[in-house]
Amino acid sequence: MSINEESVKSIIEKIEKVENEIGKAIIGQKDIVRQVLIAIFTGGNVLLEGSPGLGKTQLVKTLSKVLDLPFSRIQFTPDLMPADVVGTNIIIKDSKGNSAFQFQKGPIFSNLVLADEINRATPKTQSALLEAMQEHTVTVGSSTYTLSEPFMVLATQNPIENEGTYPLPEAQLDRFLFKLNVPFPNLEELKSIIGVTINNEAQELGKMMDGEEILEVRKLLKEVPISKAVEEYALKVILSTHPDYENSPEISKKYIRYGASPRAAQAIISTSRVRAIMEGRFNVSFEDIKYVAYPALRHRFFMNFDAVADGITAEDIISEILESQLK
Repeated sequence: MSINEESVKSIIEKIEKVENEIGKAIIGQKDIVRQVLIAIFTGGNVLLEGSPGLGKTQLVKTLSKVLDLPFSRIQFTPDLMPADVVGTNIIIKDSKGNSAFQFQKGPIFSNLVLADEINRATPKTQSALLEAMQEHTVTVGSSTYTLSEPFMVLATQNPIENEGTYPLPEAQLDRFLFKLNVPFPNLEELKSIIGVTINNEAQELGKMMDGEEILEVRKLLKEVPISKAVEEYALKVILSTHPDYENSPEISKKYIRYGASPRAAQAIISTSRVRAIMEGRFNVSFEDIKYVAYPALRHRFFMNFDAVADGITAEDIISEILESQLK
């Protein structure tokens, strides 16, 4: 099946149903839900950053139900070991009393993996996720195991508490397709949350899609056309995160220490295709690039001390870059 007007309409209808069903359990956070869905239909991992109690875990559980995908949760703590994540070889005895090694799968062997408070685990344990996040395989000893598709890691971290945490290394941050900042709910949203959680107004969630359909949608979305002008704009945006690029705006040259990797370009172009379809369009626009640039870039370049001293945020820099490359 190739992408055409009929298949586009079908995809849009399916995604709308998924969004509406998730909305029954997740109050507000429409942008966050949409961006997580963009990541799922692109096939990437998501880092959710926000204070405790904002529904990050609830979102992953809801996705599991609505998309009919097995879900596992790993609570990252300083004493968590790599084997607690990927699994380990255990000795078993058969009926004749002979001993043999058998691989006991860890919680990483699921479709949706919630890595809760990922920055609380040691770098050694964090690195156990790297292979799974990028290659969708797990290597234990001399054996390599393939994870079932679709596979996705949704990691959470608390931006407030730094005691007892281990900042994620650049290599691991780059493996997250999106980094999403989960906002605090407004008054109306807070009232609705109380209604659902305290007054038992929660609704049963239906299954709107399954793993096979997600994989089929991913294939089709890769065919969404993107013009040379829009693609070049996206690439110039990536180059502009590098202070030594000749056309970088002044804000990049002054405040960025290291720019984004080529993986950022892949992220922006692939996710902009999904966003275009979710907006009901059959081609990628400049607005799609702008929309996905914030979650795709905010964790992929590193600011210097001057940026911290002057109160400059990643959003400030991305906004300036997006405008400068349109001229």
